[in-house]
Amino acid sequence: MPAWLFTLLAAAFVLYTDDYVIAGILPELAADLGVAEGQAGQLVTVFSLTVAIAAPVAAVVLAAVPRRRLFTTALLAFIAANVAAAATDSFAVLTVLRVAAALAAAAMTPALFAFTARHAPTQKVGRYLAIVSLGVTGSIAAGVPLGTWIGGVLGWRATFATMAIAGALVLVLVLSTLPRSEGTDDTPRLAEQFRILRRAPISLGLMANCLLMTGSMMMLTYLAPYLAETTTAGIEERALAFSLSGIAGIVGIWLGGIATDRLGADRTLLIGIGTIVATMIVLWVLWTARPAPLPLVLVVATLWGGMAFWNSPAIQARLHHLAGPVSGQALALNTSGTYLGVSIGAATGGSILSVAGVGALPLTAAGFAVSALLLLAFVSRSKLVPVPAADDD
Repeated sequence: MPAWLFTLLAAAFVLYTDDYVIAGILPELAADLGVAEGQAGQLVTVFSLTVAIAAPVAAVVLAAVPRRRLFTTALLAFIAANVAAAATDSFAVLTVLRVAAALAAAAMTPALFAFTARHAPTQKVGRYLAIVSLGVTGSIAAGVPLGTWIGGVLGWRATFATMAIAGALVLVLVLSTLPRSEGTDDTPRLAEQFRILRRAPISLGLMANCLLMTGSMMMLTYLAPYLAETTTAGIEERALAFSLSGIAGIVGIWLGGIATDRLGADRTLLIGIGTIVATMIVLWVLWTARPAPLPLVLVVATLWGGMAFWNSPAIQARLHHLAGPVSGQALALNTSGTYLGVSIGAATGGSILSVAGVGALPLTAAGFAVSALLLLAFVSRSKLVPVPAADDD
């Protein structure tokens, strides 16, 4: 596998860690800047919302910019934003700097996956996408804990400084491994881009991904209350559940990439979504039989965590195949849908938790997954005609 592939893996790891790591240093950051923890937590909301809005816009506006130049510029902005964040004493300034870092991530993140899919061998698109996607799960499993530990030992400013250093290392890798010549890339006119992206197989596929993320993040966000009410789990057991889900996610992404190459995206998604629905039903049954055996709940939750990430390479490979020359724009919209699903899942889950209780969460999450599956099934009945990709060679 080419060296640039692991450079893009490192880039995804750093960018996603920068988004999530705030959660681990909230107490120290809030106390030092004189704001409430709830107000400090809005830094995560601001970052995610900025990426969701800016990613598709950046994909269209920057479509003709060579990827090497785009990555270099975005990383320089990312590094500068984190260096300034480590030095500021103003929460308002820090908020603006988080928006700046998010804009850099919005310009670069979808392009990472589009570049990967476009330059991967035809029979290995799923596996190449899975490798870069490991940066997402790796940021949760390793990046956030490491950043939290650094913030706890050296202070929250050290966490931002570390992110700047990590961005600089990725920049060195980009300059040393990415090909200088990417070939010609005839980007369609704006009207043609919108025409392609509006096609039902693409637009409904994007909606299906948003529904999947809504259900998955709803359950993940409120997994701790579910475990507390369904089992006799304490804090240590809850931490173990999240850790196992993160590890399962890493394995799930890799196996999902292999399955996408061997079985095709549609079959892979059928397996993944079907398993998610089954595990949600089992979790509901276990809730009705509470107190449920903790080991059994952990096994089911771990399987669900793995399958939630299993779908990612299939969704991205499917969009790349169908969107052709605007695959970067389609993947940017997919990034927006992912972040939107995270936000909707957390908000909807909180409302359900308050009104109907923990027991309603698994069935609601299963409902979102079934809706996504029905959308994909509806699309598959029509003839899927991929748009020819521009020649890169």
